Amino acid sequence: MDIAKYALRFPVNIWLIVVICLLGGLIALSNIGRLEDPSFTIKQVKVITSFPGASAKQVEDEVTELLETTIQQMPQLYRLSSVSSPGTSDITVEVQPNFDGGELPQIWDELRKRLRDVQGQLPPGAQDPVVFDDFGEVFGLYYALTAPDFSATELRHFAKQIRRELLMIDGVAKVQVSGVREEQITVYIDTNRLASLGLSFPQISQLLTENIRPFNGGRVQLNGKKLRVLVDQPSSQIEAIENLSLVLAGTSQSIKVKDIATLAVEPADIQTNYLRHQGNEAITLAVSAQDGVNIVDVGQRVRQKIELILSKLPTGIELDAIYDQAKIVDESVDGFILNLVMSVVVVVLTLWLFMGWRSALVVGTTLVVTVMGTVLIMWLMDLRLQRISLGAMVIAMGMLVDNAIVVAEGMMMQMKQGAKPQPAASFIVKRTQWPLLGATVIGIAAFSGIGLSDDATGEFLYSLFAVVLISLMLSWVMAITLVPTLGKLVFKTTPTSDQNQNGSRFQDGFISILRGFLRHRWLTLFGLLCITLVAFMSFGFVKQGFFPPSNAPLFYIHYWGQQNEDIRSTESIMKKVEQEVLSEQGVKSITSFIGRGADRFTLTYAPEPANESYAMMLVRANDKDEIDTIIADMKAALPQVSPDASFYFQRVQFGPGSGAKIGIRFSGNNGDVLRELANNAVEILEADGQIQEVRHNWRELGLSLNTQFDDINAGIAGVSRADFRDTIEYATTGLQLGKLYDEDYAYPIRAKMANAQQDPLDAIRNSQVWSSQQSRYVPFRQVSKGIELESEEVQIHRRDRVPTITIWAEPGSDETAADALARIWQPIQDMQLPDGYKLEWGGEYESSADAQQALGKGLPAGFLVMFIISVLLFGRARQPLIIWAIVPMATVGVVSGLLLTDMPFGFMSLLGFLSLFGMLIKNAIVLLEEIDLQIEEDKPIKDAILEASASRLRPVTLAAITTILGMAPLLSDAFFADMSVTIMGGLAFATVLTLIAVPVMYSLLYRVSFRK
Repeated sequence: MDIAKYALRFPVNIWLIVVICLLGGLIALSNIGRLEDPSFTIKQVKVITSFPGASAKQVEDEVTELLETTIQQMPQLYRLSSVSSPGTSDITVEVQPNFDGGELPQIWDELRKRLRDVQGQLPPGAQDPVVFDDFGEVFGLYYALTAPDFSATELRHFAKQIRRELLMIDGVAKVQVSGVREEQITVYIDTNRLASLGLSFPQISQLLTENIRPFNGGRVQLNGKKLRVLVDQPSSQIEAIENLSLVLAGTSQSIKVKDIATLAVEPADIQTNYLRHQGNEAITLAVSAQDGVNIVDVGQRVRQKIELILSKLPTGIELDAIYDQAKIVDESVDGFILNLVMSVVVVVLTLWLFMGWRSALVVGTTLVVTVMGTVLIMWLMDLRLQRISLGAMVIAMGMLVDNAIVVAEGMMMQMKQGAKPQPAASFIVKRTQWPLLGATVIGIAAFSGIGLSDDATGEFLYSLFAVVLISLMLSWVMAITLVPTLGKLVFKTTPTSDQNQNGSRFQDGFISILRGFLRHRWLTLFGLLCITLVAFMSFGFVKQGFFPPSNAPLFYIHYWGQQNEDIRSTESIMKKVEQEVLSEQGVKSITSFIGRGADRFTLTYAPEPANESYAMMLVRANDKDEIDTIIADMKAALPQVSPDASFYFQRVQFGPGSGAKIGIRFSGNNGDVLRELANNAVEILEADGQIQEVRHNWRELGLSLNTQFDDINAGIAGVSRADFRDTIEYATTGLQLGKLYDEDYAYPIRAKMANAQQDPLDAIRNSQVWSSQQSRYVPFRQVSKGIELESEEVQIHRRDRVPTITIWAEPGSDETAADALARIWQPIQDMQLPDGYKLEWGGEYESSADAQQALGKGLPAGFLVMFIISVLLFGRARQPLIIWAIVPMATVGVVSGLLLTDMPFGFMSLLGFLSLFGMLIKNAIVLLEEIDLQIEEDKPIKDAILEASASRLRPVTLAAITTILGMAPLLSDAFFADMSVTIMGGLAFATVLTLIAVPVMYSLLYRVSFRK
C-alpha cells in the first residue's frame, strides 16, 4: 500500500486531519479536566461498631471477631485490619485491587447486607455496625474558619451559614464541617437533696424525655378545612426545663427542677477533637468536587463565593485555605505545559541546528500536530491533564520525533539525489513504514506493564501508558502522511549544501571509527560485555527508593503523648508546640488537629483514627527547600516542650503511600508475646544509631479504675449494675439524661455533681447509688469492694483476623529506606519466633514489592509482544538475537547516570528503564532493517553494514539528543527526576550500542570479516 502516494494525491484529507488535531486540541486544552495528580480509587471502607463500657479485649472477642468472620466470607475481600479499643471496634475492609471504582458501591451494599444478617448475634449493649464508604473521599479544597472575638456557638453558626452557601456552587459535591466545639446542657444536682426528697435520676430523665420533644396536637375540621392543632413551644428551652415539675412520692406536693438543680449551657468536658489554625481555635470546612468536573474552575467559583460571604459577615472572621488543590493544580499544570513547550522548542532548535530549517520545520510541525492531537484524544477519552499524563508527553517526545525524522531524512536525501517529491516520499515510506510501526508498537509494549497493572500504583500511573500509546500511534500516522505532505512543500531538489558536506564528513569520520571496531569485533564485544558486567555489579551502589517527597511545601508533625493522656492535656501541650513552630523562621502557617487526623485533603494522606493522645500539625513552609532545616530545628526543640511525648516528622509523598518507610510486623495469638517481640525489635532498631522515630502501634498499656461491683451486697440492697453504672457516670463525666435539639444541633443534657470540685476518686466513693428495687439511695461503699488501679490493652490491632503488632521507623536523615533496611534485615530475621508466630516486612519495602509485583504481571505479555514483533519483522532468528543481546547493555548508561547524580532507583526509574528498552529496540530494528534492505538490493554485505549504519547515524543521534534535551526540564521535578536521569543516561549509551554494537554483532553472526 502506497500511503505516501495517497497523502500527496489527496492532500486535502491530510490537511483536514491537521485542522481537526489543531483546533480540537485547542478546544480540548480549554475544557479538559485538570488535576494535581492522577486519581486512584481507595478500595477501603470503615466498619465502626460501638460497644459502650466494654474493654478492648471484650470488644475484640465479642464484636470484632464476629464481624471479621462474617466479612471474611466475601469473595471480593483482599485484606482485613482492625483496631479494638475500649467501647469501639474499628475494622478496615479492603477489596481486591482488580475491582474498579464502578464496582465498589455494589460490593459495599453486599457488605452491609452481610453485617445486617449478624446484627442479632452481637452482645447486648453493642450498637449496629456502621459502614463508612466515603472513607476514601478527597476534599481538595480545605479551609480553616477562625473568629477569635466570637463564641464557639457563633462560630458554629458562621460555619453552618458558609457551608449552606458553598453547597449551592455548581460542581461542589460535599462540604464537611469538622472541629465544632461541642456544647452541653449541664444539670448540677446535689444527690443528698435528691435523696432527701426521694427523687431518682430515672424520674428526671423520664420527665425530660416527655417534655423536650415537639408535641403533636392533632387536627380539627372547620368549615371543610383541615387545621393542625399546635402545642406552643417555649421561647427558652432552658427556662422550660427549669420550670418542669416533679410530684414528690407519697405526697401531693410538687417541686420544680430549678429548685433541685442548676442548669447551664457549657462546653462539653470531653471534646471529640480540637482544631486550631495559626494559634486560634478553628473549624474546618472541607469541600469535595463532583466527579468529572474541572477542579480549577470549581476552585475559582469557591474562592469567589467565599469572598462574597466574608463581605457579609462581621469583621474579624477569617477563612484561610489550608490546602487549595485548585490553585496547586493550576500552577502545576501550567508549569508542566511550560515544560512541554520548552521540550518542543528544544527539539525544534536541535533539529534546525543539525538538519537545517527545512527539516526542522517539517518535523517540528508534525510534532506540534501530534501533541495537539494527543490532547484532543485524551479529552475524548476522559483522560485529564495532570502530573503523569503531561510527563508522559515529555517522556515520549524523543520517540515522537524519531518516526518523523526517519521519514523526513529519507525523503530529503532522495530529493537531493534528484528524485521528485512523490517518488521520494513513496520510496522512504514503503521502506520504513512497517519497521517503524513494529518499532512503535514495541515502544508502547515497553510500558504495557503499567497499563496491565491492577494495583493502586498501576492505577496511579495508568495515564502514562495511555498517553504513550495515543501519542506514539499518532506519531506513526503523522510520519507516513503529514511528513510527505509537508516535505513536498518545503523540501527542494537542489545540490548538496555545505551543511550536508559537513554532514558527509561527519559520516565519513563515523565510518572510519566503525571500521576500527569492526576490525577488532571480538575485542569490541568483550569490552562491551566487561563494562556491562561492571554496571550490573555497580548497581548495588545505586540508592533504592519508591516514590519521592512531594513538591508541595508541606510536612506533618505527628504528636503522640502517653496512652492515657486526656485530650485536654493534649490540647494544652499542642498550644506550646504551636508557639515553638510559629517562631521558626521559614514557617508560613500551621494547622493543628488534636484527637484525630485531618480530613483526607489529598489522595496520598491517610487520616489517623480518633485518639485523645494524638495530634497532627500540618505545617506549610515558605519554600519546600526549607523543610529539612525546619524539621531539624524542630527535632531538637519539641522534645523540650513535652519530654514524655514522641514527635514524628513526615514529608508529603507522591503516589500511594504506606505511612512510615520502615515497617516490621509480628503476628500471633498472645498479646504479651507480641509485645515482647516488638520490644526486642525496637531495641535492634534503636541500637542501629541512625534509624529514627522508632515506635509500635500497640503503644504502652493503658490505666483504668476498677470500681468492683459487689454482687452480693448489691443484691441485698436491690441495686442493679445499671444503677451502679449511672451513679459512676454521674460522679465522673456526667450522666446523660436526654438531648435538646436546637435547629440541627443536639445539646446533650448531662447531670453532674453540684460540688464537682472535690477529688474525682472521693466523688465516686462518696456518691449515692439509687436502688431501683427499693426506691431509695444506698452509699456507693456499700455496693463496691473498693476502687483499684489496673492496666489493660487499649489498642488491639489485628490483620486478617490475627493479632498483629507493627513496628514503625524512619531511615536516617541522609539515607534511603533501602539503606537502613539492609543494615537491620539480618538481625531482625535472626530473631527466634515461637511456634505459630510470623514476621513480615511492611513500609516502603512492601509497597514497592507489591507495586513491582503488579507491574511484573503485565511485563511478560509486553515483552512477549516485543519479541514476537521483532521476529515477525525479520522472519529470521539472528536479527532478533542481536536486538535482545544489546538490551541488557543499556544498564551501563542507567547506572552511570544514577551514580553521577546520586539519584535513587525508584519505581519511576524502573518505568524509565523499561521505556529505554523500547527506544533501544526501536533504533536497532530500523538499523537492521536498513542493512537487510541494502543487502537485498545486491549491495556487498560489508558496504551494506557500513552505509546503513552511516545512514542511521543522524536520525539515531538526533532522536537521542532531542529526547535527552527534551527531558531536561523534568530534572527539576522531584517526581520525574530519577526517571529522567535513567532515560537520559541510558539513552546516551544506547545510542552507542545502536551504532557500534549492532553492526559489530551483525558482522559476527554473519561472519563478515573487516580485517582485509
